[in-house]
Amino acid sequence: MKSRFLVGVGVLAAVGATIGGTAVAQRLGRLQQIMQRAEQQRSKQPADPNATAITTPGNYRFSFMRDGITREYLVHVPKSYRGSPTPMLVALHGGGGDADFQADDSKYKLISKSEEAGFIAVFPNGYSRIPSGILATWNAGACCGAAQKNNVDDVGFIREVIHRVERQAAIDPARIFATGMSNGAMMSWRLACEAPEIRAIAPVEGTDNVTGRCAPSHPVAAIEFHAADDPNVPFNGGVGVGPSHTNFISVPATQAKWVQLDRADSNARRVLTVSGAHCDLQAPKPGGAPVELCLTDTGGHSWPGGGTQQGRKQPSMAISANDLMWNFFSSL
Repeated sequence: MKSRFLVGVGVLAAVGATIGGTAVAQRLGRLQQIMQRAEQQRSKQPADPNATAITTPGNYRFSFMRDGITREYLVHVPKSYRGSPTPMLVALHGGGGDADFQADDSKYKLISKSEEAGFIAVFPNGYSRIPSGILATWNAGACCGAAQKNNVDDVGFIREVIHRVERQAAIDPARIFATGMSNGAMMSWRLACEAPEIRAIAPVEGTDNVTGRCAPSHPVAAIEFHAADDPNVPFNGGVGVGPSHTNFISVPATQAKWVQLDRADSNARRVLTVSGAHCDLQAPKPGGAPVELCLTDTGGHSWPGGGTQQGRKQPSMAISANDLMWNFFSSL
């Protein structure tokens, strides 16, 4: 029987042959290296196919079948965990990434923030046609990749992950939050529309590209992070330089939509001004939820306060997305 690695290499080779071109051929070796590292990570920590109880701090990998597809998620439980109800943060990787990349503390520092703030961090893996799970995407509506083209039920998958972790560990159901990078950020907007378990979201470099009706069962607070010079998901909308070729909704249009959905004040109040960034808050009216936008001057398509990501422009260090999102979540 062929190994999962060799099968995945075959998939990549087929993709390269189909697309053609020297650039694709040059990337193939790099992609094979990424796949090999993914296989090594999974061989060191095989996925548990059962919803095994989590009783101690540490890192865990789980898998289960959904719609005929094996799906995975990672769980990080901080050292402070003692079995009492604990907040959960669902962190969604960007398009073309995977759960291990989003959980890499040198990139996103979410493990460190979990240890500092005491929340359980959950990293679902998006839909991938490659057995190792790399190059995964989310069906966030108008974007992205194979997940969107195949109409994968990622909302149902993530909701099932949430319910599984609630059975596995002590989770405070009133403090379940979601964040994500790029395509993962877009997916967090879709969760806000369709997943009643989510209390608040913190999308980073990804606007609301949900198609169809968005009718959240309750107001979902949102703090959005975006760079003014993001070339992949332009602040003012349109097609970016990334591979999706999606005509993205703008940041202002996303904010306006959620101010209305969350019954927030139409007048924004500047709540943070630092060199290179600012945050504007639209406070909730009675029965509503707050909507906040933190805009950095630079950083491109990256995570504010994070590490350098796959050759992208250096992230803005004017603010920390992790610190500000957790302050926002804690204020609710």
